[in-house]
Amino acid sequence: MEVFEAIEKRRSIRKYRDEPIPEDLMNRLLEAARLAPSSGNTQSWKFKVITDLETRKKLKDLALGQKFVEEAPAVIACCVDFNAFGERGKEALKLVLSGAARPSMGMILRAARSRKDKDPERVVLNGVINVSIATEHIALAATELGLGTCWIRAFDADGVQELLALPDGVSVLCLMTVGYPAKDPPPRPRVPLKEIRI
Repeated sequence: MEVFEAIEKRRSIRKYRDEPIPEDLMNRLLEAARLAPSSGNTQSWKFKVITDLETRKKLKDLALGQKFVEEAPAVIACCVDFNAFGERGKEALKLVLSGAARPSMGMILRAARSRKDKDPERVVLNGVINVSIATEHIALAATELGLGTCWIRAFDADGVQELLALPDGVSVLCLMTVGYPAKDPPPRPRVPLKEIRI
């Protein structure tokens, strides 16, 4: 499959067949993430694959009851690894854990204006961007392999952090369901190309 074909075919899948994902395919998805670009080549990501039904049920509850989180044969917790940023990451993690730095437009604007690499908000922003790029690599690779995915940002982050016993310095950014699609939804509307060019 060509890259543009995968981009055009990718959908947010919320209905999955009850069929496990072979380990070699899961490894290919994680390899796609590993090869993603990152700011300063920090590779500031960690991924936890959850296939256990009981844990997926608990994740569903933490994800505002979204049933497909439990029904998907696998869920990947896509995490920012602040340890990859060294000392700068420790300060950034303090901001995240205290609730003082949640990715917001104000934070993005401050970080964009900052010329200092040591700015903790900039580290948070870079971590979010890095993991987002790697996660989309997973989504596109999954499409090529005949798998479906769905990004999930609506969840209790502290609850997921605790449930998955994530290591110190690692913070969950999003969850991604993965499985064989039970439905092939039509494409969602997109604005015309002329409207996104400035």
